[in-house]
Amino acid sequence: MTDDGPIILYGAPQSLYAGRARSYMIKAGIDYRERPALSEEYVAHKIYRKAGERVSLPTIMFPDGRVIRDGVAIVDHFECERGYPSTPRTPKQNMVSLLLDAIGAEGLLRPAMHYRFGFMEQREHAIYHFQYTFPERETAVQQIERTATQVTPLWGVQPEYTDVIESLYEGLLVKMEAHFAEHPYFLGGKPCVGDFGMIAPLFGHLGRDPVPLSLMVKLAIHLYRWVERMNRRDSDIGEYQGYPEDFLPDDEVPKTLIEVLKHLAIDFVPETRAAGECINRWLVDQSDLEPGTACERGVGETARFDVKGRTMTAMSQPFRFYMLERMQYAFETLESDDRRQVRELLDACDMSPLLDMKLSRCIGRSNNREVWLV
Repeated sequence: MTDDGPIILYGAPQSLYAGRARSYMIKAGIDYRERPALSEEYVAHKIYRKAGERVSLPTIMFPDGRVIRDGVAIVDHFECERGYPSTPRTPKQNMVSLLLDAIGAEGLLRPAMHYRFGFMEQREHAIYHFQYTFPERETAVQQIERTATQVTPLWGVQPEYTDVIESLYEGLLVKMEAHFAEHPYFLGGKPCVGDFGMIAPLFGHLGRDPVPLSLMVKLAIHLYRWVERMNRRDSDIGEYQGYPEDFLPDDEVPKTLIEVLKHLAIDFVPETRAAGECINRWLVDQSDLEPGTACERGVGETARFDVKGRTMTAMSQPFRFYMLERMQYAFETLESDDRRQVRELLDACDMSPLLDMKLSRCIGRSNNREVWLV
């Protein structure tokens, strides 16, 4: 390939994780073209090999042939290249941004998958969009069935949990509506990295599939406008007259956002604790796990945790801790007074236990894959 031309984003309109990268590139004004993963172009340019031998949405390819796999890594790359414009410089806001980024990657999988695959009335909508990646209708239907029956239960999407999943999500919509009624983005008048993390589930699944979309419009019209806003190049904050296009001053974290985080903590914290315990037990038995070994999506026992008096189960996912390592490192490098203020904030959000939930081995990246470190 030549060095001229746009970046190619291999994704899909309905992809949860592609939504993070797409939104960032839109807001950054980055010239890109979106193509289906598994397309002839994807195969011809040997992107599978360059992407750590994973077919993964999203993956981007630069005009010179370089490839980055995974939405988190894509945003990381452009943040570094552009001087970190979406990374708050103040301790409390940066901590909240990193926390929202982790929750966007891992914390809303249950409602995202439940509302996509749990309603027959939107089946044709799902088939249509799956044909973006799998053009033959029969293949698309098979992929939907495989995901619904084999993948979503691993993330805790099971019939006996439906009432809990829906109750938690509807409560979240109410909390987020209160926040976005006052603020265009999570931390003020421009998106932070956490906004790009949260747009992944709140657009790809929950803000465009018919059933959850109708629920969002009914219960949280200001949240729906944020979803629109995150996919438009300009700030799109006309209804917030005079609102500065910057992060809130004085490291402010709005009370409305604290309420959102408190609600998210209801299942995110206990699931994280249970998953960490399962993964650490698994790591004890992996004495021959060489540094650089690929970190799989799920390892060890199934995590069991209590939510609203109910015991739920979900796959133990190391990637959650890869994301939380960023927040923990940022906290540990703060000056003592800043650490105190950040911990007080996280206490108010019921999220402070996350600071101590660590794996016995860290996770890094090599050859476009997450890998176990020493």
